[in-house]
Amino acid sequence: MFNKVVTNQTKTMLLLMLVFAAVILCFSGLVYFSIVNFSHQRFYELLKIRATTIVQIEKSKEHVDLSDSRIMNIVNGEELPMEKDYVFAVPSDSNFQKISDEIKIPDSFFKAAVRNGEANYNDKEFYYIGQSFKLDDKEYIAIASAKNHYVVYYLGFLKRTLITCMIMSLFFSMIFSFYLSRTLFKPISKITGKVKEISSENLHLRLEPQPDNKELNDLVDTFNDMLNRIETSFETQNHLIGNVSHELRTPLTSIMGEADVALSINRSVEEYQETLGIILDEAEKLDKKIKALLMIAQTGFDGKIQKMDKVRMDQLLWDVIETLRRIDSRNNIYLDINMLPDNPKKLKVQGNEQLLHLAVANIINNGCKYSNFQQVKVFLGATDTDVFIVVKDNGIGIPQEEMNKIYDPFFRASNTKNYEGYGIGLPLARNIVRMHHGELVVSSHENQGTTVQLRFPNFYSTQTEEKSI
Repeated sequence: MFNKVVTNQTKTMLLLMLVFAAVILCFSGLVYFSIVNFSHQRFYELLKIRATTIVQIEKSKEHVDLSDSRIMNIVNGEELPMEKDYVFAVPSDSNFQKISDEIKIPDSFFKAAVRNGEANYNDKEFYYIGQSFKLDDKEYIAIASAKNHYVVYYLGFLKRTLITCMIMSLFFSMIFSFYLSRTLFKPISKITGKVKEISSENLHLRLEPQPDNKELNDLVDTFNDMLNRIETSFETQNHLIGNVSHELRTPLTSIMGEADVALSINRSVEEYQETLGIILDEAEKLDKKIKALLMIAQTGFDGKIQKMDKVRMDQLLWDVIETLRRIDSRNNIYLDINMLPDNPKKLKVQGNEQLLHLAVANIINNGCKYSNFQQVKVFLGATDTDVFIVVKDNGIGIPQEEMNKIYDPFFRASNTKNYEGYGIGLPLARNIVRMHHGELVVSSHENQGTTVQLRFPNFYSTQTEEKSI
């Protein structure tokens, strides 16, 4: 239930706060315990100096009158806070219980001082350091003790300060985490909002790239590419549904009409042959339209179902021109190669050679047909990232008011009635170009000719970019 309610943004904010809190806690603890340890060591060093001084003072005396059980307080020089200095003789039986009860420190401290020559002890408020020494063939212990005001007061202040700083740091880390999480998820929220706006009615909408965010831009590009394929599929489907009924009904109506007339009365062999000829002609038209519909439908979906390979566009153009000339010797095509790059690798694209051949052939063939076989100029060029093919004719052109319909399957401009065709070449070519992540742009003016520009991403530059990533 918690996972369903809490958003990823909230989880990120809590995680950042937890990380900040852990880091602040670790550093605060490190600072505190480092200073505590340093203060202990420093205070013991001061006490050690006092104890050493006491030993030197006692050794400098000509005679030390100390009984085994008497403890004396000796003050020399500047005192430490609540300083108490002691010198006493080590009992002959090594029983320090009496001394321990009087000074209020464990007898193990005295035994350690005798055994090791030096010992220290603290009860969190008072610090003790003892040193053993021999004088006049007797063993003594000198003890310096004082209250560590630094630990008691200053470290207490340090503790309160660190706690206050931790609370303030947590507060500011919460604000920073909230701001950072919002900043991180803001582009995702924008993308989510934009995606919600996209439906089957407005598939033309695209996600905008996010500045300085490569990971999200990769996602945006992938999603936009998917939208391109979906839009193409939807458009193809809608056009097919809208046109298939009319385009298929016409030849079917002719076939049924001719057959009905032929069967209504007995006719001569010649009349039956004529009727069958009309039926065959209409059936051939129907077959061509069905094949065209299937071809458009296939090219409207994901291009990954097609085999993709490296294709040299200059070789492809020569094959297309040769094929079109072989089909109709009247086709007058001039290939301009003045813009060819020095590096032939720049002419390679990743694609399906048969489909690319079909798309380019349709464009050039339309130029030849609708210019009444006048010369059609084809230009081939390349940049570091793209390959361009431009097909220019001086034919009948397309009326300006009909330009928005040129990609509708089976649409034919009003000035093409005297030309044979089904209106599927341009929609088919555009679908194939889209499959190859390219672009098709048509500019035309009636009675002035048509210019079609094809752009395909360069295979070599794409591979170089992938390797650099």
